[in-house]
Order: sequence, then structure tokens, then C-alpha cells
Amino acid sequence: MNLFSITLQRWMALIALACIGMLAFGLYLQHVVGLNPCPMCIVQRYAMIGVLVVALIASRLQKPGGLAVLGALLALQAVFGAFVAARQSWLQWYPPEIVTCGRDFYGMIENFPIGRAVPMIFKGSGDCTKVDWTFLGGSIANWSFLCFVGFAVIGTVIAVQAWRSR
Repeated sequence: MNLFSITLQRWMALIALACIGMLAFGLYLQHVVGLNPCPMCIVQRYAMIGVLVVALIASRLQKPGGLAVLGALLALQAVFGAFVAARQSWLQWYPPEIVTCGRDFYGMIENFPIGRAVPMIFKGSGDCTKVDWTFLGGSIANWSFLCFVGFAVIGTVIAVQAWRSR
């Protein structure tokens, strides 16, 4: 089977399967291993769910125009996830001088207006700088960044290919 002979819809289905696998692994790390997600990890999960939903919808589309739009939307969501993961990786590599464990994600959202909560999330907390798990030298945030970048590239290629074939 030629890698380039896979339909655009199947590429989207593969992205959806990858997202399901990563979300399941995150839940395994949380509920079996006992790692609690920090606020930035939770935002990355929501970004991954967004990529998953768009990929599932796109995997069922037959019209190239709609597939092009959803490919672009998937790429944008993946870029957002990559931004959050890159910010967390930066915090892990260069932790702030004063590390506090601030409020949890839901506490921020419930107790502050969204205009104040979002900057608090991206500022990070002590939990966001901690590296509890690594694989081949990379933290969860590092691997999440690479996956989001991969999804963004594939989403962009799908959008361009679908746009050209309409």
C-alpha cells in the first residue's frame, strides 16, 4: 500500500484514532499511574478533543470544499494545542524563580472572568513546570507539542489537497 494513495478521509480517521489513543493514554496516566494534570495539560486535552471532533466529522465528508474547511480548522486547533504545549515545555525548561501551585484549572474558570483566567492559565503554575513522566527524554508536553505540530501539518496538507480537487 502506497502511503500517498490513502484518501483524505482516511487520513482524518487516522488522526482521530491517534487522538483517541493519546487521550486514553492521558487518562491512564491520570487514573492508573496517579499523575494529576496541571491547568495547561487540561487545556491541551481540550485542544486534542477539538482536533478529534473535527477529524471525525471530516472523515465522513465527501465534498472537497467542506474537507478543505475542516482541514484548515483542524490545523488551527492543532496550532493552538502546539502553542500551549510549547509554552508548558518552555516553563519546564526554564522554571520561574518563584514556583507556586496556584489554583486548579476549574477553580480559575469558576472564580475569575475569562479575561483574567486565560492569562493565569498561560502563566502556568508550579504543577505546570514539574516533569513527572518522560519517554526518550521528552516530557508529556514535549511529545504533545510534536503530535500537535504533526496534526497541523497533515491538516494543512489535507486542506490544500481538498481545495485543489474541488
